[in-house]
Amino acid sequence: MTFDRPPINLVTFEVFAALGELVDRMEADEDLKVVVFDSADPDFYLAHFDMVPPKEPYTGPTWLDVAGRMARSRVITIASVRGRARGVGNEFILACDMRFASREKAVLGQPEVGAGVTPGGGATERLPLLVGRGRALEIIAGADDFDAETAERYGWINRALPDAELDAYVDRLASRIASFDRRPLAEVKSLVNRSTLPTEADLTAGQDTFRASLARPEAHERIRTLLQRGMQQRGDVEYRLGEHIADR
Repeated sequence: MTFDRPPINLVTFEVFAALGELVDRMEADEDLKVVVFDSADPDFYLAHFDMVPPKEPYTGPTWLDVAGRMARSRVITIASVRGRARGVGNEFILACDMRFASREKAVLGQPEVGAGVTPGGGATERLPLLVGRGRALEIIAGADDFDAETAERYGWINRALPDAELDAYVDRLASRIASFDRRPLAEVKSLVNRSTLPTEADLTAGQDTFRASLARPEAHERIRTLLQRGMQQRGDVEYRLGEHIADR
């Protein structure tokens, strides 16, 4: 499955709906064993959530519902990350079963605190399980960008690979997994899930805090300033968001 939403692969409610439909298809396909998620844009995997409010109320599946169903699905999911994955983009790859990233081109981060809000899609719940408490707070409270080598060292991703080798490595792994019987794959994923998935109550608490933080005047001001500077447009602010978000 390839993300391709110019100009920078922003995550919108339409993306949530499309992913919800994809999970429906994953669950209905008795032969499917593994799905790889990559991006058509080498600079942006999934940039972050679209901070411009929608014109009409969204009534589709929530991100937490989609991510939870994907994590509990019998299908193995692999994120092949080339480009920037920040905010809910990073929370998407955290919801995948495995994460592999381009050493030269992947950039990961949780910039929400720098925009005056909190993460609401699982970062505060999933990151500590992978990287530990201190590093999770460094990533989330610091709101900075991280390269793939650091992410690998922290345990955030499985491996950082040379960009020229990323696709072939992920393809080989996905093909290897797909060659095995589906039942043991589903069973081992279910067993590993027992000790590695956050609770629904904790995820809901994070989502509720995020929604409340969006209503704060100081958040509105920070987001408005970032949009005026060029956030959500293809340019220096999005390329170096970790630097710009701390520049008042």
